[in-house]
Amino acid sequence: MSTVESLEQEIRKLAPRELAELMARMLEYDAELWDRQIEQDARTGRLDGLAKKALASYAAGKHSEL
Repeated sequence: MSTVESLEQEIRKLAPRELAELMARMLEYDAELWDRQIEQDARTGRLDGLAKKALASYAAGKHSEL
């Protein structure tokens, strides 16, 4: 049995309140991972092309108010 399968079995045993707490913690953890990835991508220049394209589009008037 894989680790994921083992974890899934244990998660299924949780009470609804415990499951809700776990889900909240996992969503927070996922957001932290996403933030770290975006920061790393920004530092390494992986977002430069997208930023240039967005700025050019904005300069050309191709934008709308949020």
